[in-house]
Amino acid sequence: MNKTTADPKSQEVRLDKWLWAARFFKTRSLAKTAVENGKVEYDGQRPKVSRLVEVGALLKITQGWDVKEIEVLALSNQRGPASVAQQLYRETEQSLEKRAQETEKRRLSGAVLQAPQHRPDKKSRRQIQRFKRQETE
Repeated sequence: MNKTTADPKSQEVRLDKWLWAARFFKTRSLAKTAVENGKVEYDGQRPKVSRLVEVGALLKITQGWDVKEIEVLALSNQRGPASVAQQLYRETEQSLEKRAQETEKRRLSGAVLQAPQHRPDKKSRRQIQRFKRQETE
């Protein structure tokens, strides 16, 4: 029985399960945590984990340094091989270009990242979030 389909009415798939099936995260719990922590946007909004994914939706997924903007092409309940998972979505051209530019910037800067001495406090976290928002605009 093939659970991968392009017909959105034939099945309903939760966001965390789709992210796992599309191989953005190794486990469903990692996908769930990412959605809860605001690392995933669904059509420009912060979704809940149980949000049902629709074909044609635009997702913005933050993973480490990279921010990927993808379009959902198909739905799947099952995690399959990477070749099948890549058929579930398409990354936008803007996203590919932006990620390439950011990678090149990091490479050229040659900055060696050092681990911070301590975790940021509440004020520092707000400053970091404000800085990241300004950078993306």
